[in-house]
Amino acid sequence: MKAARKAAASGLAVRSRWLCFVGLGGLIGVTALVAATLFAQRALPATLSAPGSSAEARLLDRHGVPIYSGTLESWNVDQQLRLEAMPVLLRESMVLAEDKRYWRHHGPDWLARLSALVQNLRAGQSVRGASTISEQVVRLLNPRPRTVWSRWVEGFEAMRLERRFSKSQILEFYLNQVPYGANRRGAVQAAHYYYGRELETLNPREILSLAVLVRAPSALDPARHPGRIDGAIERLAARSIESGLLDAATFRTATLQLRQSRMPMPGIWAPHFRRAVLMRGRAGLDGKPVLTSLDAGLQKRIQDLAYVRLDDLADRGVTDIAAVVVDLDGNHVRAWVSAHRGARYVDGVDAVTAPRQPGSTLKPLLYAMAFDRGWTPDTEIVDQRLAERVGQGQHVYSNYSGGHYGTVTVREALGNSLNIPAVLALQFVGADRFLSGLRALGMKSLSAHPNLYGDGLALGNGEVTPLELAQAYSAIATNGPYRDLSLIEGETEPAQASVISAPAAGAIRTILRDETSRYLEFGEGSVLRFQHKVAVKTGTSSDYHDAWTVAFDRDFLVVVWAGSLARRETDGVTGAIGPALLVRSILAQLPSRPLAVARAVDIEPSTPRGFDSAAPGAESEVHIRWVQPFDGLSIVIDPRIPIERQTLQFEVRTNHTTAEFTWFVDDQQRALTAQPDWKWSLNPGNHTAQVKATSAESSIKSNIVKFSVK
Repeated sequence: MKAARKAAASGLAVRSRWLCFVGLGGLIGVTALVAATLFAQRALPATLSAPGSSAEARLLDRHGVPIYSGTLESWNVDQQLRLEAMPVLLRESMVLAEDKRYWRHHGPDWLARLSALVQNLRAGQSVRGASTISEQVVRLLNPRPRTVWSRWVEGFEAMRLERRFSKSQILEFYLNQVPYGANRRGAVQAAHYYYGRELETLNPREILSLAVLVRAPSALDPARHPGRIDGAIERLAARSIESGLLDAATFRTATLQLRQSRMPMPGIWAPHFRRAVLMRGRAGLDGKPVLTSLDAGLQKRIQDLAYVRLDDLADRGVTDIAAVVVDLDGNHVRAWVSAHRGARYVDGVDAVTAPRQPGSTLKPLLYAMAFDRGWTPDTEIVDQRLAERVGQGQHVYSNYSGGHYGTVTVREALGNSLNIPAVLALQFVGADRFLSGLRALGMKSLSAHPNLYGDGLALGNGEVTPLELAQAYSAIATNGPYRDLSLIEGETEPAQASVISAPAAGAIRTILRDETSRYLEFGEGSVLRFQHKVAVKTGTSSDYHDAWTVAFDRDFLVVVWAGSLARRETDGVTGAIGPALLVRSILAQLPSRPLAVARAVDIEPSTPRGFDSAAPGAESEVHIRWVQPFDGLSIVIDPRIPIERQTLQFEVRTNHTTAEFTWFVDDQQRALTAQPDWKWSLNPGNHTAQVKATSAESSIKSNIVKFSVK
């Protein structure tokens, strides 16, 4: 007996110890689960609105088209409705379809979860998720992998969500942000996409379809899979009729009126431009939508062209393209394109603001500064072998072609983008002065000490962004004054101190427009030849990492970079090979303003050197000087504009005390004005022009200028 009692006592002790062990293990497990659950919780927003949906983020293009950055991971910002403005049938049917106990639970629906668990176990697979609307909102705010652990954590976050916000606020957010097909979010965008109409115009069957589609937008798409969604709509309709939410007769007469061609996203995808506007802090401070400078139509066309060019250059290692278009009338940015091969609608690195080596594109800015220090386009430079000390070694400079041309003019050196003359120009201007000038023109990326760049700065060994290059070139295109690029329609940034004088800018424009000045290196059949007067400059960095083309006419400036943001070498892609063709295509997309709005900056310098040849004190003599047309001007009629709408602005300057101006064309008196300008309707042919300035005391006549219209 004693042995039996002893054995029993021993067994009891073992069981007690085992139970204690199990209990302790259970306590530790529960504690660990609680700790892990608390640790896995993520922050919830202070206000339940889509990130970026505040008033200052309501950005429109210059014509009122919304600018969005929406992808599957982004938000519906511009097409939201208050809950009370949504159809009652949509609100209630969405609750019936997705979360029938929505108004009674406190985040997760534990009964629905248990029921779903039983169904899934019986089926041997996951057939039901039982996520509540609050849990789905949590998933939108804090995306996680679809795992059992994620569902567990989301239940507790949903409880926190409902303690912070009301049921109505949560449902409103859900109806505005729930994902549908084709990157659409929210019921408003879904109504536009599937039916091409506003949400409030949908019939009951169409509204119920929106409540059903959220389960599987692709699989139930009524256009791609006709009839597949009908059963789910009928079942939801039966529940809606039973609850008194829907009239049976009204539902039976309603049909799905699908749009034949899918309505595109109402707006333009331009995430990088949008971010740039917001970062400047100039948008929507008064709570109203903001008209930006972007042109949505032009942006879309250039995006398409950029991706076509990426496909063309795919076998040569080009993976990324940046394109900037600036309207020179106010320096407004009209297009801001960052294109990446294989990732069309991915908000990745912005190539427009990524610093890259500019190659020879800095040479026009260098020569402009040399002109302001005494050089002219006819200054002669010796293009011969040049070796300069670099540290303990020596660097031998060479031209792209490998040859040398002996004595050349600056015009030839710039037109042919010769390297040795550019290095000599840098030594003439001074590296410190050139670098300071570039920074004053907006090239903030060139932040290193001048010694780091050395003479290589003339050849583009520093790094600038396409946006900075556009900023700097706008000074040349608009006659010298520096003005920040504007991103807001109607706002023009104030002009600052000129870094480049007007005569120097004019001389650079003349050289870059002159096709004959680049024959030595580029030949006569170059892709850089254009139908109208276009100033153009290409650039290629060392080892073919970066290829550039900059071009501008009297209206627009275009900068295109092509290369690899991963800094991989391309297969011999140069500025003339890679981006030049895209620049040509972009210029063909740009509108041409009537000649009547031509500015003084459009006038080619008439002297051989590109500078005003009037001698000091000449203004003391009574004279008339033609501004436009100048002798030898050739005008091309734009075939896209009716000829009766195309004019040439006649304009003169005089120090004569004048009461009126008499205008003669082809020896015939055509007009009498009180101002020194007059609009002449274009007429094909060769013409002459003269003007007489008359006062009460005397009159003087100008010289006769000859020009042609083709």
